[in-house]
Amino acid sequence: MSDPRPVLFVTTEIPPDRVGAFRALSGRVPVEFALFGGGLHATDGVTDHGLPAREVSQREIFGLASSGDYRAVVAGTVGRIALPAAWLGAERARVPFVLWTALWAHPRSAAHLPGALLLRLLYRRAAAVVTYGSHVSRFAEANGAPASRVTVAPQAVDQDFWVAGAGGGGATGYAAGDSAAANASPAAGPASAVAAPPRFLFVGRDDPGKGVDTLLAAWDASGLGADGRAELRLIGPPADRAAGRAGVSGLGSLAPEAVRDEMRAATAVVVPSERTATFREPWGLVVNEAMHSGALVIASNEVGAVAGRLVVDGRTGLVVGEKDVNGLSRSMTSVATAESPRYRGIAAAGQRAAVHLSQDRWAAAFADALDVSVASRP
Repeated sequence: MSDPRPVLFVTTEIPPDRVGAFRALSGRVPVEFALFGGGLHATDGVTDHGLPAREVSQREIFGLASSGDYRAVVAGTVGRIALPAAWLGAERARVPFVLWTALWAHPRSAAHLPGALLLRLLYRRAAAVVTYGSHVSRFAEANGAPASRVTVAPQAVDQDFWVAGAGGGGATGYAAGDSAAANASPAAGPASAVAAPPRFLFVGRDDPGKGVDTLLAAWDASGLGADGRAELRLIGPPADRAAGRAGVSGLGSLAPEAVRDEMRAATAVVVPSERTATFREPWGLVVNEAMHSGALVIASNEVGAVAGRLVVDGRTGLVVGEKDVNGLSRSMTSVATAESPRYRGIAAAGQRAAVHLSQDRWAAAFADALDVSVASRP
């Protein structure tokens, strides 16, 4: 674009897993971030991200977007005031508005009805729509977005941080749970090497929609912990979630480096997300993190990374039905007790598939969408 003005990017915060992507975008396009606070979507936002950003209230966004200081306005689908204010401000300034959306279903509640109606309008009116994956693109197009204006900016994490072996790291996660030699004491000889039991890992919030109850019920049904054949570790939920369950450890919240170490030691990472009236897992970045770490992914069919075809059953991971306690139990039992080469191959295929989803690719796709927004606007 020849216009020297920056792009205004309206979002709640800059969380750790977005820093690299946002930096990659700012390296391609002059951009300024307007951060209106995380609210229910808050994580541990990064304050030393080194990006041009200002903290604003939602009510200030219209003034910024309509100021004429920006050549385009980007906004996501959160914020009761922020999204319509960003769009109306862009309309007032006569600059392209770009909708960044993760939704592949509208929340099913009366409180969310006005937002759903607004989004249906924006799908048609936005100069460009940027989506998390092909499943979100299909939903946007079904709700009126012209296919020519829809761009997939694939979900990505910091590969340098998560990839197994980066910086001199060790073996892939499945091997760590499967190989006697990898788990032997350095002083022990081959005869004394004892394989660690297969390890399953959950990483996420203990919120409705994340499927923790289904996971624990499936674990109990499998009997894997009762006889010591495997272990389940929970990162994120309160430690007392593991109380009274054989083979389950509640680790609480951990630093990213510790999460990475747990993933590299895991046989499989389980992502059992479920659909609720107000939530449908947009993607699940934990899937990317697990694949980069070398772990097998077991995910429900309500995970965006499954609908977006990163996790393909039997090829790059295992897929089970939503809330399917028996199906998840069978999958974990099979992984824990069956011959391992097949599952190692699936985990390796997942790792190769995730490599194609980089933060630089996300930034390149977003920059292309901004070009589309200029071309499509009268």
